[in-house]
Amino acid sequence: MSGRREFLDERRRVCEERFDTLHAADYDARWGTVDALHLDFVLGLAGRLIDNASILDAACGTGKYWPFLLEAGVRLVGVDQSRRMLERAKEKFPGVPVMKCPLQELGDLLVLHDRFDGLLCVDAMECVGPEDWPIVLAGFYQLLRHGGLAYLTVELLDESAGAGRHAVAPVASDAPLVEGERFLDDEGYHYYPTALKVDGWLGEAGFEILAEADGDGYRHLLVAR
Repeated sequence: MSGRREFLDERRRVCEERFDTLHAADYDARWGTVDALHLDFVLGLAGRLIDNASILDAACGTGKYWPFLLEAGVRLVGVDQSRRMLERAKEKFPGVPVMKCPLQELGDLLVLHDRFDGLLCVDAMECVGPEDWPIVLAGFYQLLRHGGLAYLTVELLDESAGAGRHAVAPVASDAPLVEGERFLDDEGYHYYPTALKVDGWLGEAGFEILAEADGDGYRHLLVAR
């Protein structure tokens, strides 16, 4: 579709800007609570890994899940596209190394290939457009060691309640949207792929689904390389 690459690149730029300027300062106060099912999967990931395992938190934000992972005895690295979110994470956890990188470019970081026993990408894939899902999953595959595990969430769309836990904004008639894409009322962008699409992309990337559950507004997936 004409203009799709430009559209997705602009959505990515706006997303980074919004987290830098709107959300980083008060993210923990507004969204710092950890839901029960999210925590179950975070701890389930850590519990399946070897002692002193290395975990990459992709789109780590302010390190919301790091207290639980550090208590479980894992070694963490955080990456995020938002400089300000990473600064907040470093303020809270100065001993955890972080890198600024969008999800779409993780596979380009050759220094991180085959380095991690586990990976989590929580409450972030909704900001990734359909054309970029295979790119992001391929990056996850490259960063994980053989047999490595990943915990991913996919936000669920409830049309009766708006887009997931967000209100849907009016969309310009010339916006090049495809099925499952929504603008939010705060100018954000989310994509809600079907389970069939997600399962297909995971299989093509080389992942096997080990466990899944729906709750807290998301589909939760534990997968293995």
